[in-house]
Amino acid sequence: MNDLLNVFRRELRRMNSRRIYWVACLVLPLFSLIFMATIFGNGQMKNLPVGVVDADNTSASRHIVRMVDATPELQIAKHYANETEAREAMQKKEIYGYLLIPSKMNSLCYYYHNAMLSVGGELHSTFETILQEVSVTQIVTEAIGLGEGISTITSFLMPVSETESTIYNDTRNYVIYLSQPFFFVFLQILLLLVTTYALGSESKFGTSDEWLQSARGNIGIAVMGKLLPYTFIFIMIGIFANIVFFKWMQIPLPCSLWTINGVTILFICATQALALLLYAIFPALSLIISVVSMVGSLGATLSGVTFPVVFMDTPVYVTSFLFPIHHFMEVVQSLLYLEGTIAYYWINITILLIVCLLPILLLPRLKNILITHRYETIE
Repeated sequence: MNDLLNVFRRELRRMNSRRIYWVACLVLPLFSLIFMATIFGNGQMKNLPVGVVDADNTSASRHIVRMVDATPELQIAKHYANETEAREAMQKKEIYGYLLIPSKMNSLCYYYHNAMLSVGGELHSTFETILQEVSVTQIVTEAIGLGEGISTITSFLMPVSETESTIYNDTRNYVIYLSQPFFFVFLQILLLLVTTYALGSESKFGTSDEWLQSARGNIGIAVMGKLLPYTFIFIMIGIFANIVFFKWMQIPLPCSLWTINGVTILFICATQALALLLYAIFPALSLIISVVSMVGSLGATLSGVTFPVVFMDTPVYVTSFLFPIHHFMEVVQSLLYLEGTIAYYWINITILLIVCLLPILLLPRLKNILITHRYETIE
């Protein structure tokens, strides 16, 4: 215990000697927390700019245009003389889509920019709703003129009634879906970088012998004492982030806050273990920073936040199991969306625990690297 405290105190002195440690451990995580908590505004897309090409220019077509403009999600930014102008404006991202009303209104067409999937999905859904209402209105008017009753018309148009019930996030608030996952995706990148820099800086500045001596040659104590301050800081930030998201911002949390905090602690420890494992394999600071940057970026993609991992190619899906952030997101989404018990996510928890233990196998290699100073000259 005395050796562990010696290494722990030594690391605190190193942190205080260089401002970059506190910037990376406190300033950047807290800034990203504020950023992710406020970036989506009220959480819903509104007033997306769209265009209109009205070749019919009748009272009926103008009524459709007013219906589009009255929709909260859309805002008509400009009327275009022809489809070519509207398409060019959409390609320049001056508008996200446009409605084409041809002469005599024999058909209605809409086009939207789908490079941004969330915007494209919102436009598609809104246009479909509006145009479906337009088409039904015309049929109802003609049917009433022929003397049909409302019940007959309804049974003809909608033989099967449809009821939509959105669970968990009934307002489709983007804050609820994305703020918490995006913050922890960014946190895992910071955690990988800080951990590997703390380890690699010993060799870079020629202090690895002093580090080992403070632990009296015990590499396990040396690593544990060095990483303990960062573990504690990032755990506190993770718990604080959960309080911000689930208590202050009122994101629905079906389970206990203790449960989500426990999963967060396990995720932070597993991510640190992954960083230690990578450093033992690539023990040069200039090299390991590039490696963990790549791993952090891949983890962001393979976490399943931006695109479902199960729909990726099989080799990519299998590779995602190597990243702690993937298992963390699987567990969190099981808790939030499925109100799942341990039966839903025990495999993910098991893998995170295994990742925490894997670096033990490479501690002898790490000690040999520190003693021989083999990688200190690599730039």
